[in-house]
Amino acid sequence: MEEYGSTDVGENVMPETAYRKWTGLVQDGFFALGGFPSVLGCIDGTHIRIQAPTRDEPAFVNRKGYHSINVQAVCDHEERSPTSISDGFLLGDSGYPCRPFLETPYMTPQGNAQQRYNDSLCATRVTIERTFGRWKRRFHVLHSEIRMSPRREYQIVLACAVLHNISILLNEPLQDDNDNPDEQPTVDTYGGRHDGRGIRDHIANTFFSS
Repeated sequence: MEEYGSTDVGENVMPETAYRKWTGLVQDGFFALGGFPSVLGCIDGTHIRIQAPTRDEPAFVNRKGYHSINVQAVCDHEERSPTSISDGFLLGDSGYPCRPFLETPYMTPQGNAQQRYNDSLCATRVTIERTFGRWKRRFHVLHSEIRMSPRREYQIVLACAVLHNISILLNEPLQDDNDNPDEQPTVDTYGGRHDGRGIRDHIANTFFSS
């Protein structure tokens, strides 16, 4: 993994110490959910229903036959949208390609390690599905139909994502006390082929073989 002296977020810069603390908290949070190491976010897409636009109308018809915006999002362990992803992995479903920065399930797992890998990934990745559900319940306009121009609809979706993050920050639930929290194992430096499948095999064999 590369070393970063600071992390740019728009015009802001996150100092390295704060960034390292943030990544540690996120990785530990995800590890507690499903036992998957070094996860910084879960990625997926969801459809936001819209009225039929007057221009390029066929381009907005999804495979289910209604008009929508296809929103792709990444969430952290607290169901917020993070501002930076590095020094870790995203988890996606089988619709995504397996990449060094994006780990996906085995289509036909071979052996116990690969099956446990899939189970852990699924238990962790469900966070993004819960995020979409809570996001749409919090802002009913996302769960019904947005009746504006596509440009305004994009702005509304983005604003709802920002407000969702703020609402979690201001109303963070109390965590249950745990005298023996799960400790995330240290991920050894990977020296094999640097592609998604090679890293996926390394994770499965290292953390899920026993």
